[in-house]
Amino acid sequence: MDATFALEVLDKAPYVTVSMTRPDGSPYGLPLSLARTDDRTFYFHCALEGDKLECIAHNPTVFLSAVTQCAPTVGPKDGSFTLQYKSATAIGKAEMVTDREEKIAALRAICQRFLPQHINAFDDAINRSLERTAVVKITLTAPPVGKRKQYDKQGEEMKWGRME
Repeated sequence: MDATFALEVLDKAPYVTVSMTRPDGSPYGLPLSLARTDDRTFYFHCALEGDKLECIAHNPTVFLSAVTQCAPTVGPKDGSFTLQYKSATAIGKAEMVTDREEKIAALRAICQRFLPQHINAFDDAINRSLERTAVVKITLTAPPVGKRKQYDKQGEEMKWGRME
């Protein structure tokens, strides 16, 4: 599936697993709540110190992975046990956001994505916690890739980018 499909999956996933490399070379991955602001830029927030920031300082290359509409099913035509899903992966570079205005804009995007009903409390939250919150920007270094397994209403698997 194309990059547009992959971005849609990344946008709809309740979290995106972000994988990194620890300074000792071991892998580190965890689900994070990302907000996208354009076709290449994602943000997340975290504490001012910890494993994520140590990994990023050591090696800023990250791998994103997300799955939506994941459901075990029985193939309508052949009765095989299978899984319907939509997935996306991407590679990017992570960096700490140091510019105050970009940091606030990123946090606003995160709030609008996950708590739009509380956006009226955003300015108070910024005043209380901006200085103790880190924001990380992930810039994709290549277009994201999407995959899926999905059946149409007639029970035919939709392949090669065919949309319902």
